[in-house]
Amino acid sequence: MNRRDFVVGASTLIGASTLSTHLGAKTEGLNQSIGHEFALNYAPHYGHFKFSAGADIVDQIAYAADQGFNAWEFNGLAKQPIAEQNRIGNALAKHDMQMGVYVSGMPNNFWSAQPVYSGNEASARDAFLSLVKKQVDTAKRVNAKWTTVVPGFIDPRLPMGFQTANIIDLLHRVCDIFEKHDLTMVLEPLNTRINHPNIFLTTVDQAYALCTAVNRPECKILFDIYHEQIQSGNIINTIDAAWKHTAYFQVGDNPGRKEPTTGEINYKNIFSHIHTKGFTGIVGMEHGKSQSGLAGEQALIQAYKNTDPS
Repeated sequence: MNRRDFVVGASTLIGASTLSTHLGAKTEGLNQSIGHEFALNYAPHYGHFKFSAGADIVDQIAYAADQGFNAWEFNGLAKQPIAEQNRIGNALAKHDMQMGVYVSGMPNNFWSAQPVYSGNEASARDAFLSLVKKQVDTAKRVNAKWTTVVPGFIDPRLPMGFQTANIIDLLHRVCDIFEKHDLTMVLEPLNTRINHPNIFLTTVDQAYALCTAVNRPECKILFDIYHEQIQSGNIINTIDAAWKHTAYFQVGDNPGRKEPTTGEINYKNIFSHIHTKGFTGIVGMEHGKSQSGLAGEQALIQAYKNTDPS
């Protein structure tokens, strides 16, 4: 995932806001309507509804609830001030919405492709664990149950087996932190063909092998369908094979990484499949919009109505 497309600076979020009430509230400036009853727990991102609801994240959460969405995702949550995290948590509780993933343990220089997790540098690994420890309090402020962990970049100085062993060891240490707090890390494989060259974790089957090796309930898979389609394809069969360790899904169509129905992925079939299998977790909407302005936001909502199993 390209975090820079989704992580938003604190200065754009902090400000006065009036919370709207769920389903049909009369809040000035918001397009209120009776929300669609979605069969799956789709989670919009900050910015998806900025034209309909305004720039404030709390107003966007209220608007999303009014449209029938009952979850929310915000990759950059951990970088927000504590007061803003509390404000987001209060808004989610007010609208009975679940908090989806946020990015945990990502250093500021993460995208410089330093092999923090796969390498042998003890100070870098300890710094990562210090970041992870801080995310426990972040999770509590918004009642989050999942946090995204990306195991970083390959270390060309080490054979892949040693890198894998290093990552398994580090994941165990993260589990030791999270097990006391009902928090689960979800490992996200990223594609190397378009977005993330030299990343270590690239496919769902590789993530499955890591989760099997770690064998802890705090270590699961974030199955990003956009990335997996680019890297490997064979989505529905892979969903079935990885089901035991899959705790979370994210979506985006390909090419373009926009809302479902704008590319080649048959999301109607995929959503129906995971719903039939009994998935009750969150489906994160980690993608852009194919159109700009209000029209783009309405097209996004309609795309999920058209593909949802309901």
